[in-house]
Amino acid sequence: MIRKPVVAGQFYPGSAAALDREVRSMLAKAAPPDAQPTILAMVPHAGYVYSGEVAGRTLGQANLAGDFLLLGPNHTGLGAPLSVWNRGQWLTPLCSLEIDEALADALIGADARLAADQDAHLQEHSLEVVLPFLCALKPHPRGVPMAVSAQRLSDLAGVARNMASVIRAWPEPVSIVVSSDMSHYVPADRARDLDSLALSAIREMDPVGLYSTVREMGISMCGVLPMTLGLMIALELGATKAEVAAYANSGDASGDFDRVVGYAGVLVS
Repeated sequence: MIRKPVVAGQFYPGSAAALDREVRSMLAKAAPPDAQPTILAMVPHAGYVYSGEVAGRTLGQANLAGDFLLLGPNHTGLGAPLSVWNRGQWLTPLCSLEIDEALADALIGADARLAADQDAHLQEHSLEVVLPFLCALKPHPRGVPMAVSAQRLSDLAGVARNMASVIRAWPEPVSIVVSSDMSHYVPADRARDLDSLALSAIREMDPVGLYSTVREMGISMCGVLPMTLGLMIALELGATKAEVAAYANSGDASGDFDRVVGYAGVLVS
């Protein structure tokens, strides 16, 4: 099945030329790429005027494979709790993401909790917004998009182990890309304080601590579930280090610091 963009011209430029210029200008602000392969990168998914620079500075510094496991939240509530788009292509104005159907089948076959499902993705923007950056970095990207709304830590941990076993044995390297914004619609100082708590758990490579901190402190991090899952997979794959590559909030672009959304970029290796 072909998935067409749903937020092109809204969250990011709809023309290929304008989008290419904008994405490359944001990637150019990154530090030199890491020498060590990136196991996981977390980036935000708001409109590029707000969060694009954080995404560019993060992904531009990453050392990514050409095959991706893309983990995003489910804002619509549609579809399966662990929803894998397993066939076809995702189109963007810059390039298409070719679904790695063999990897999708292997992941679904490794855990019955993973479902081949498209409903969760059709109107979901969180992964779509990231794809143009991957197009600029990898002209022919391949991958498996997955929307994560499963709530139980025990499910996430079990799924992570089974997914990691597939990725570990895969003949080609696979990078995990998680899509998440941080605190939503709170004063900038409050967002920074709350987000620092969640990011501290990520730096400590503690997915259970991340999950618990976000729940206990009421942090409105929309991608806490995909990031918890992604960090669990990364640990199974041998990750030892997480660093925050960039942080900002929407007030930096809008000038309104009374109600902001926080944006963080994280690299795990």
